[in-house]
Amino acid sequence: MYNAHRGMVPAPSNRLTELLDQVRQEFENQQRNTSEYEQNMASQVQEMEVVRQKVYSLEQTQIAIKQRYEEDIARLRHELEARGGPPSHVGIGALPPHGGVSQPQPPAIGHGPSNLFGGIMANPPGQGGPGLVPPSQDQQQQQQQPQPQQGPPPHQMNASQALQQGGYGGYPPAHAVNGGFNPQPPQATASPGPGKSRVNRGPPGPTTPHQGPSNSYPDPRPSPHLGRPSSPPPQHQGHAVINNLADLEIDQLRPEQKREGTDWFAIFNPRVQRVLDVDLVHTLVHESVVCCVRFSHDGRYVATGCNRSAQIFEVASGAQVTKLQDESVDKEGDLYIRSVCFSPDGKYLATGAEDKQIRVWDIQSRTIRNTFSGHEQDIYSLDFARDGRHIASGSGDRSVRVWDIDSHREVLNLSIEDGVTTVAISPTGDYVSAGSLDKSVRVWDAQTGLLIERLDGIEGHKDSVYSVAFAPNGRSLVSGSLDKTIKMWDLGDTRGLRAVPEQRGVGKCVKTFEGHKDFVLSVALTPDGRWVLSGSKDRGVQFWDPRSGDTQLMLQGHKNSGKNLPTLLAIVLGHHSRNWVRC
Repeated sequence: MYNAHRGMVPAPSNRLTELLDQVRQEFENQQRNTSEYEQNMASQVQEMEVVRQKVYSLEQTQIAIKQRYEEDIARLRHELEARGGPPSHVGIGALPPHGGVSQPQPPAIGHGPSNLFGGIMANPPGQGGPGLVPPSQDQQQQQQQPQPQQGPPPHQMNASQALQQGGYGGYPPAHAVNGGFNPQPPQATASPGPGKSRVNRGPPGPTTPHQGPSNSYPDPRPSPHLGRPSSPPPQHQGHAVINNLADLEIDQLRPEQKREGTDWFAIFNPRVQRVLDVDLVHTLVHESVVCCVRFSHDGRYVATGCNRSAQIFEVASGAQVTKLQDESVDKEGDLYIRSVCFSPDGKYLATGAEDKQIRVWDIQSRTIRNTFSGHEQDIYSLDFARDGRHIASGSGDRSVRVWDIDSHREVLNLSIEDGVTTVAISPTGDYVSAGSLDKSVRVWDAQTGLLIERLDGIEGHKDSVYSVAFAPNGRSLVSGSLDKTIKMWDLGDTRGLRAVPEQRGVGKCVKTFEGHKDFVLSVALTPDGRWVLSGSKDRGVQFWDPRSGDTQLMLQGHKNSGKNLPTLLAIVLGHHSRNWVRC
């Protein structure tokens, strides 16, 4: 029975064997293909490694070539200077952050690796002192002839008020201050904070505001808040030759067309009716370079910023009232005060120094009321708001900041594309304006930080802006630039700028004042708005009629430009004085 059942089991199938053989063969084929793929990948990896090594070798070669090129440029520049050519610091005096041609440190300034650009002014032999932010690269390309070396006017100042004239319509008074600053604190800003004074760094100079890859700024990019408005071609000002009073020979002028002192003189425009007069009342002698000058709002006092100290003088007598110096600062090295500003009531003096700190002094007690830290480079400009509570500051770190002295904190932080050289707060306290190395003048809403105006473009300045000042009416703004011109801007009805965003960007240039022979470093308006004043590297201060664009007079502090004498530093005319003070 069992044998019968076994006989019923089918014989082994050849089909199954064939299938197994096919699977085994396919597996072996795939195994061989995988081995070939691995070999190909290994070969490609080797090829990529060879390419990487070649790229690295090319990079090293390029770096070596670039280094030799920089060394050759530095050597040629030194040879050019040794042969009497233009000094290397006439143009861009240092490296932008992305690299480029390295240049030797200019003789005018220098305090270690943080000093990235040369000074506008070349220091006379034997005189050390702070220099200024240099002209931009396109200024270097446009200016073929070498600049004459003159004494070192320190960094530009926001000029204080000037002599007051009566019997003229001028500008209507601005509306009342509304304290428009935003009470909310800004975002936290990283800052290295105060540090010790720099030691053995030579004459001080401003730290370089870092510039972007394109230094020429052929088409400044528009603000993120508003587009740059299209504007008509700039108006050509008449009487350009008449405004060049520096070209006139003082010995050939009639007595009524000039006024002379022992080492100063004034030239009155022979083609314009003379309505002003000027006289020197004091020469305030200092032991160090004077970096900045500012009058109190009532015109009774004048403050100066020097090495390690700020000094206050009485205008009537010329006597020193007080000397403000922070004794807690390291005594080694220099520490120049680059900006000063009185509070409206005259009780406080704000100072900005090379240690990147703002100090607010109680003048009567000679104590520090506030110390503000946050800027990462030198502070070039300060301005008190009319409310006496807020201070605006501008720095080479590309920022404008507003500080509250009552709450002891920063309330606004405005960043731009390039270094800030000057700041101003409108008479109402509603707006903050700044000039910068990128040729632009900006105006922000002081409460929201919104950019309301960016004044540049076809009718704007052609080089860095070094000074801005609001007119008494708060609707006009004056700016001075390294392009040797002064421009007056009409902001329109500023009261509607906040409420109607479509009205933003309507500012336009209404007047261009031409006549200076060199960089314009400071501008101001008289309290009645009748006169625009400008101070220049050409050692002259000029008084301009804002209606006609004509200059009334040119004031120079020294007759002989060949003497080793200090250059006029800034416009330092007091509110109620028709005289001038020289520092």
